[in-house]
Amino acid sequence: MSRQLHLNAFLMGVGHHEAAWRHPRTDARKLTDVKHFQRLAQLAERGRLDSVFFADGLAVGARIKHNTQAIFEPITLLTAMAVVTERVGLIATASTGYLNPYTLARSFASLDHISNGRAGWNIVTSAGADEAANFGLDGIPDHAGRYRRATEFVDVATALWDSWEDDALVLDATTGIFADPDKVHPIDHSGEQFKVAGPLNSPRSVQGMPLLVQAGSSEAGKDFAARYAEAIFTAQRSVEEGVAFYRDVKARAAKFGRSPDEVKILPGIVPYLAPTEEAARELEQQFTDLISPEYSLRQLSQMLGVDLTSHALDAPLPSLPPIEQIQGNKSRYQLVKDLAGRESLTVRELIAKLGGGRGHRTFAGTPEQVADNLEEWFEAGAADGFNVMPPYLPGGLEDFVDHVVPILQKRGLFRTEYTATTLRGHYGLAHRPSRYTPTAAETSA
Repeated sequence: MSRQLHLNAFLMGVGHHEAAWRHPRTDARKLTDVKHFQRLAQLAERGRLDSVFFADGLAVGARIKHNTQAIFEPITLLTAMAVVTERVGLIATASTGYLNPYTLARSFASLDHISNGRAGWNIVTSAGADEAANFGLDGIPDHAGRYRRATEFVDVATALWDSWEDDALVLDATTGIFADPDKVHPIDHSGEQFKVAGPLNSPRSVQGMPLLVQAGSSEAGKDFAARYAEAIFTAQRSVEEGVAFYRDVKARAAKFGRSPDEVKILPGIVPYLAPTEEAARELEQQFTDLISPEYSLRQLSQMLGVDLTSHALDAPLPSLPPIEQIQGNKSRYQLVKDLAGRESLTVRELIAKLGGGRGHRTFAGTPEQVADNLEEWFEAGAADGFNVMPPYLPGGLEDFVDHVVPILQKRGLFRTEYTATTLRGHYGLAHRPSRYTPTAAETSA
């Protein structure tokens, strides 16, 4: 079979645009309605998408007056979505910054069992001061320290998922053997950040362990992704930037002894769809017109780590510190700084460009034009697929599924039916065996 796209639906409340909840195409009351999210999962499954994904934050912050994006804890929400779907993958964000690896490993193992092997973990390190304050810290841990903790955290979590061999669960009622204790292993981890005995109190799922996803694009983030990630969500604004990132990360993966094919790269795209390009641009402008400058300035301040809440909207950005001084999200900082400088944007113009996807690429056009654009990136070697970020929900996802997906299918770029039952299978990855499973060489020895 020829190479095909992977498509993930990045779901956020009633839409990715920061003013989506104010637009007449949405109903803000759905933000706390689990049936709304269950319907979105079913829509994604109807389109044969690989997966749905929820970001998460661990604080409200100072933006609550005008918007809040993450209300439900994502693993809990995805569990509710698992019971109304059969195939679509379910990816949740969870932070290595403040959580415990044993609790996280158990939660994802539960989701993986409940969904029959459709769970994925988006690994984040948490870079917000308001989040740190909720966990007893006076400031953000430094960038390098966050990645050191993340590395040890992932090593512990994967060891816990491996602690049960694939055939450890016996369930033999005649002999009274529930599990083979020789195939359930303590991990006895003692490191800089964590001390965990193990084993996990959950056997392995049908896909072995959850799919590992990562979204960092800093130097440390790219190394981390190349070492661990099986899917990477990234923000690239041009084909050229996409190709450079794609080649860089794939080369780094090879240096870690991994096949580049084991790492799927999915840039984000915020599609505004309409029967004509003019109508699509008008739709995008409707959302832009609903932006609250007060909210957007707080968003921008958080992205850049610089207080812009009293800065003039029609002035350019003030002088910004070099990236070496940034302890927050370095890659998003650089993206926003470069965007403002490259296009000589005022703050007002910048927040308009960021309103739809916080730095991710937006595209307004017909379904055919959107499909053409995705195919261009895919064929240029800038992407293995896309992180589709509907600006409003459910209509934005419904339009993509009903009008863009069929074009991609007709061109042979996307599946017409699911061929796998697990999330790993959707991404072209094999079942991940336990580290205790003998290799072929050991078996034949």
